[in-house]
Amino acid sequence: MVIEIVLAKNYPERQAPFEMNKIYEIALIVAGIDEEYQNGIIDGIIACAKDYSVNISCFSAFGGIISGKGYDIGEYNIYTLPNFELFDGVLLMINTISDSEQKAKIVDRVRLSALPTVVFDCSDYPDFYNITIDNTSAMEELVRHVIQKHGARRIEYLSGPASNPEAGDRYNAVRRVCRENGIELTPECVHFGEFRSRDGHRVAEEMLKSGRKLPDALICANDAMALTAIAEFTKHGVRIPEDMIVTGFDNTYNARHHYPSLTTVGRPLNQAGYNACETVIHLIEGDSCERVKRVDAMPVFAESCGCSNMLSEDLAAYKKSTYRLIDSCRDDINLLNRLNSELAESETETESMSIIANFLGEIDCERCCICMCDGWDSIWTEDEELVHGYTQKMHAPLIWDKGTVRYYGTFDSAQMNPVPHETGGNISYFLPLHFRERCLGYFVATNSEFPTKSMLCHSVMMNISNSLENIRKLISLNSAVRELDRLYVMDPLCNIYNRNGFIRTADARFRECRKLDENILIAFIDMDGLKTVNDDFGHNEGDMALQRIASTIVECCHDNWICARFGGDEFIILGTGVEEEDAPKLDEAFNRRLAQVNKLLNKPYEISASIGTIVARINDDDTLFSLITRADEMMYEQKKKKPSRYIRR
Repeated sequence: MVIEIVLAKNYPERQAPFEMNKIYEIALIVAGIDEEYQNGIIDGIIACAKDYSVNISCFSAFGGIISGKGYDIGEYNIYTLPNFELFDGVLLMINTISDSEQKAKIVDRVRLSALPTVVFDCSDYPDFYNITIDNTSAMEELVRHVIQKHGARRIEYLSGPASNPEAGDRYNAVRRVCRENGIELTPECVHFGEFRSRDGHRVAEEMLKSGRKLPDALICANDAMALTAIAEFTKHGVRIPEDMIVTGFDNTYNARHHYPSLTTVGRPLNQAGYNACETVIHLIEGDSCERVKRVDAMPVFAESCGCSNMLSEDLAAYKKSTYRLIDSCRDDINLLNRLNSELAESETETESMSIIANFLGEIDCERCCICMCDGWDSIWTEDEELVHGYTQKMHAPLIWDKGTVRYYGTFDSAQMNPVPHETGGNISYFLPLHFRERCLGYFVATNSEFPTKSMLCHSVMMNISNSLENIRKLISLNSAVRELDRLYVMDPLCNIYNRNGFIRTADARFRECRKLDENILIAFIDMDGLKTVNDDFGHNEGDMALQRIASTIVECCHDNWICARFGGDEFIILGTGVEEEDAPKLDEAFNRRLAQVNKLLNKPYEISASIGTIVARINDDDTLFSLITRADEMMYEQKKKKPSRYIRR
């Protein structure tokens, strides 16, 4: 779904950009780029970047949206990707990242880089430059209006995160105005959220279920929470503003076009973004800048507090923008469904990349790259490196460049973008690809509105990630099946076929010999005195002796013969394409090689085995087991000629 930003782009007047010695590279760290606040800021940054011909690399996660810490770990890996040695400055929208641990890690890395850095609406880091929108004055004016103009006395407040500086400023403004007017804002009247729309639904539901009388007004720290709160109250018959006033903050598109239109605070987001980018450029050039630059916000009194909305757009413009929004939403959902359906059929990385490439032309992007971690499809173990950050080596199985598709190959993750820009004025979005906490790679979109203007960008990234994880699991499953099959037919001690493996393979050879009327060789071998070796020297020595017999048997077999451990101390050989004289040759070769093994090992015991070999033309009434029995009987005749301790009882 495309979000239309209609805030005025009232950028400051200035002279033409100064001539710069190089194309500057600026990193932008942000979360939730599909939100309208981030949209407004980023639009201003893009405008400035194009004016000054600088490149912006935007590293963004969608953390804190999907429940589950593992998912957020996978999202936040994108913040480990920026190689600040390749940048000249940093724009840090730290106020959009709710996870305090991630914020601390990002700030530490940025500080270590010593690059010129600008933050937004955040006074927590005085060593950074700050472009701030005056949250306080406009919020105070809004709350005074609700109290003094509309007579609200019982007030509750829905805040953002307690650790967020903007949320703190707005909360303190609400408290001050309440105190001025003799209103107590008790702890049960204050609700904390994450600035997410689901918080409004949750708090409204809690208020309705609490049994407490609803307040005269619910002041919300942003529009997203206010609008979902109104929806929940309305569903339960609460009229806005007749039964309760609800206000927001941000003056978003949805707030302006909601019914009732939302009383809120309008902020010049585009201007703040432009100012921030311009400040970084001046700092890179060595110019002095204000440490804190403020831009003013203003309250917007609309229908949700009982005022008429004088700022409503005319009906024709509203109908046109609404149609575009619905049409874009329909197109994006159709694309997402088709992409999801086709990716579900892919079984290899190559197939997935081919499918994705066919869809990239529909999202109006100049260039897209999919970058995958080295070993992303590894199977048996969870590589720690694939949980905490990206591998040193990456590969780009798909680069879509103005309709041309190619494979890039291996590159260092420190390079970040496999295709660096040769010109200025570009913006690239780096978005994580992962399954839960397991890092798969990342997606790079250059000069496209899709990451910020489509509300389905996050869903597309999730679909691509899930498809890749399905391929990884399919690889793992196939490998597991092969390994289980190997374990089913192989003897783990002697590393030759076990009885199952022998029967599976020998049965086909037996039928082939019968069909071609060829001779077949069967040799049955039984170790002499295994019990004596085990009793006198230990089972490890017994196992070693069995392994030596097995290796001797393998050495005696021709390429087209098969051998197996048939039982505890019993072995078998099956050969095709043989003549009568091959039987005594095999017996002689086996005994000679076993004697050499004994001489080489020089053990206090002798590794000995009895062998019985037959070469036969298969008759109609012969079976594989009848021939094995004949070879076994011949072997036993050989064993009876040995000392009595070797004879089976």
